[in-house]
Amino acid sequence: MCRSKKSTDVIRPRSSNSKGPSFSPSSQKPKTSKSSSSLSQPSSSTSISNNSVLSSGYFDKNSSYYNSFSTQASKNLSSIRDSLPENPHIYDFSDICSATNNFRSNWFSSSSASSSWLCNLQGKQVVIFQRKMRRPIELADLVHKLSVICRSHHSSLIKLLGVSLSGNYVYLVYEYVHGVNLRDCLRNPKNPSFTVLSSWISRMQIAADIASGLDYIHHCSGLETSFTHNHIKITSIIVAEGSLMAKICHFGTAELCGEVTKDEESSKTLGRSKSKVMKIEGTRGYMAPELQFTGLVTQKCDVYAFGVVILELLSGKEALKFLVDEESGGYQRVSVIDTASEAAAGGIAGVRTWIDRRLKDSFPVDVAEKMVLVALECVEEDPKKRPDMDKVAGQVSKLYLDSKNWADNIGLPTDISVSIAPRDSCLEFDVLYSKLFGI
Repeated sequence: MCRSKKSTDVIRPRSSNSKGPSFSPSSQKPKTSKSSSSLSQPSSSTSISNNSVLSSGYFDKNSSYYNSFSTQASKNLSSIRDSLPENPHIYDFSDICSATNNFRSNWFSSSSASSSWLCNLQGKQVVIFQRKMRRPIELADLVHKLSVICRSHHSSLIKLLGVSLSGNYVYLVYEYVHGVNLRDCLRNPKNPSFTVLSSWISRMQIAADIASGLDYIHHCSGLETSFTHNHIKITSIIVAEGSLMAKICHFGTAELCGEVTKDEESSKTLGRSKSKVMKIEGTRGYMAPELQFTGLVTQKCDVYAFGVVILELLSGKEALKFLVDEESGGYQRVSVIDTASEAAAGGIAGVRTWIDRRLKDSFPVDVAEKMVLVALECVEEDPKKRPDMDKVAGQVSKLYLDSKNWADNIGLPTDISVSIAPRDSCLEFDVLYSKLFGI
C-alpha cells in the first residue's frame, strides 16, 4: 500500500530587488490566530491593516506582522528541510575504516557474497556492507546512480545513505532499522509453534508492504532507468519492531555493484551470455528459471522471488527443503511452489489445509485462495506470463482491504503493536537482526 509524505506549502524566496518578501494577493494572505492577540500591536498611527498589507505588497520590517511572518517562514523552511531525503554521501574510505576499527570489530554478519558491520558513522547508527564489484562502473555513472537511489524514499525500503570505494570492493552504508527478518518471525527454531505473525491481518499487511516497496523500485521512483532489486528473499525483508511493518533491504545493491546493466535491462532474448566469465549468484528456491539458465537479471526475476516469499508468508513453510526418504535412503525435494499448486488445485478446501495452521483457521478463505493464485501467477516458469509489479501491488492492496473488512465484520482488532521477541525465547534483537542481510 503506497504511502506518501504530507504535502507542505512551499515558501517562495524573497527577490533580491524587493524591500521585503512579496506575496501574491490571490495566493498569500496573512493568517490570524487566537494567539495573535498576545502579540504587541503597533501604534494606531503606524498600524497596518490586512488590506493595506496586501495592497502594498510588502511588510514593514519593524512591524509585528513582519516578525510573525518571518518566524513562521523560518519554521516552515526548517520543517521542509527536515522532511527532504538526506543528500547522498561518498564516504572516504578512512571513515569506513575508522567506524569499523579497520574491520576488526563491530562485525555484524557474513556470507559468501558480503560481510557487514554495525557501527556509528558520522553520528548515525548504520550497517556497512562490503561487496565485490561484478563489473567496473565509471565514477560519473556511479555518482549519478547513487544520487538517484538516495533520493528515493518509501516507507517499505531501508534507505541507502551512501557508498565508499576501495579496490574492487564497494562499501554500502544503510540506515539501521531495529527489527528481525521475516524468516525468524515465521520460523523460530527454538519455538516452532510460536510466531509473532499470528493473525491474518499482520501477514496481509506485510504482503502489501513488500508489494508496494517492490512496485516503487520497478516503476514509481521517477528514475530515468528501470531498477531491479535482485535480492528479494525472506531474509531480505525486515519486520520492524512495534509496527510490524515490512521493509525491503539491499535496494541499490544490484545497480551499484554492477549486477545489472542496461543491456540486460533491455534484453528480450534469452541465451547463455557470458556464462563462462560471470559467476551467477542467487539463493536456492528464489532464483527464476531463466536466471539460472542465462544469468540475466531482470524485473521478472524479482516478481518470481516475490511470489515465493508470499507463499512462504501464507504457509509458514520454507521455500525449498530436502527431506530424507527412509525407503530409498535418498533425499526428497519439497518446494513451497509445488505444495501451493497442489493446494490450489483442490480449491478452497485445499487452500484451507495448506495455510499456516498457527493461524487456527481464523482467516477469510476466499481471500486466501486469491492470494495463493496471485503468488502462483508470479512464479510462472515463463517470465512473459508473470505480471508486472504494479498489477500485483494493486491486487494485493485490494485483498488487504478485503481482509480488513472481514476482520471488522467479525470484530477482530486490526491495529496492534507487539514486541517481536517471543516470551519463552532467549533470542535477542541484535542476534536476530544480524541475519537480516545474509545474501
